[in-house]
Amino acid sequence: MPAVAKLRSHRVPPQAADGPPAGTDAEVIAGSLEEPERFAVIFDRHADEIHRYAARRLGQQPAADVVSEVFLAAFRNRGRYELSRADARPWLYGIATKVISQHLRAEGRRAHLLAAVAAASPAAVAADDIGDRIAAQRLHQVLRGVLAGLSPADRELVLLVAWAELPYEQVAQALQIPIGTVRSRLHRVRAKIRRAIDPADAAR
Repeated sequence: MPAVAKLRSHRVPPQAADGPPAGTDAEVIAGSLEEPERFAVIFDRHADEIHRYAARRLGQQPAADVVSEVFLAAFRNRGRYELSRADARPWLYGIATKVISQHLRAEGRRAHLLAAVAAASPAAVAADDIGDRIAAQRLHQVLRGVLAGLSPADRELVLLVAWAELPYEQVAQALQIPIGTVRSRLHRVRAKIRRAIDPADAAR
């Protein structure tokens, strides 16, 4: 990511030893309009989180490209950022969902969204007998199937909640939809999961 690396090489530390804190994300972005190098603070604050999310969606190798594209797009469009929003993460995740979708379409991988997610290792499954382990594996497959069967819009929403751990309000900001739509779509997805899970497995 040469352009981002260049930006990061000139980064301003979040708090200078002899100066005030860099401020909120909105304040940093506003300052970067006249001092572009200040935008490196946004990269330093959020690049790792965006990389983790992209890696879970696409795998480690494409994640670096996604981060590069996300922050380049953010830098170029920083003049349109809503400065009333102190936290830039919803904005960055909104860009990331679009970049990731482009990668998935280009590579024909939309039907295999979760292929990069490693199955839980036996040590990670809280089960003492083989029956519980089999049930846990079956449940994992069911959840993968439900997620793969969602519409792209519903899938993005669910992953921003489950993986990025954004609150509903920030998910709404990221996807540019009303918060009521976030709640209604999640309710629909939960209903699909309940219908897909065998009661015996759910009890386990």
